[in-house]
Formats: sequence, C-alpha cells, structure tokens
Amino acid sequence: MTISKIKTRNDGQWTESRYNSFVKGGLRSASQRWPPKYQVLSDACTGSRINPKSGRLAKHYRCNCCKNDFPAKEVEVNHIIPVVPVTGFDSWDGVIERMFCEKDKLEVVCKPCHKAVTKQENEERKNDRKTK
Repeated sequence: MTISKIKTRNDGQWTESRYNSFVKGGLRSASQRWPPKYQVLSDACTGSRINPKSGRLAKHYRCNCCKNDFPAKEVEVNHIIPVVPVTGFDSWDGVIERMFCEKDKLEVVCKPCHKAVTKQENEERKNDRKTK
C-alpha cells in the first residue's frame, strides 16, 4: 500500500488549501482596485440625494436586477459570469480571467439581489456536483 504525501507550501507550514486561500485573498484584494469596477459604478450612478437611513447626502446607484436606487453602502459589483463557474474550479488562469474582466461583464446590484444571485449560483453548483 502506497501512502501519498500531501503537498505543502511555505516550507511545509501551509497545506495546499491554506495556500489557495492565501492566493484567493490576494486576488480579491487586488480586484477591489480594478478600474472597470469603478466604471460600472459610475455608469450606474443616478445622482446624489438624502439617504433615508443616515439622513446624509449620498450617491445612489441603480440595481441592475430590481431597478431600484440604493446608496453606495447597499450595492455591490457582481460578475455576470461567476468567477468560479457553476461546474466548479477550473484553473487559476480561468479565475483570474473572469475576476479581472471588462465592465461589460460586471453589473451593479443591491445587496439583497446579489445575495439571491449568489444563492442561485451555489444551488446550481450543488446540483452539478450531485450529477457527477
């Protein structure tokens, strides 16, 4: 019987899973500064008005799903094509290509709509795993 050795990183201090989490975190951090993200936000801006929750003047953005306007703290930029496909992780090259996409593959959505979209994608992933 052969025992396979678990691949480690960082001089044996990290598992492959820990390494993948580290890389993913670095990519997410970098994606926060990706210029097309700000172009999409700018395009979705509907102007400044009083935020009813804070009573302060705030820029508002139109959600691409429900078409309502929300202040900046209540919207997120969503990847139209999921960063991790419904069929599961394919490669780092694929993840990077989808994460750092052009603005035509991004949309501004309110947090409730983003939660619903993400839930749907996760259910599709779960169903895809069951069929394999």
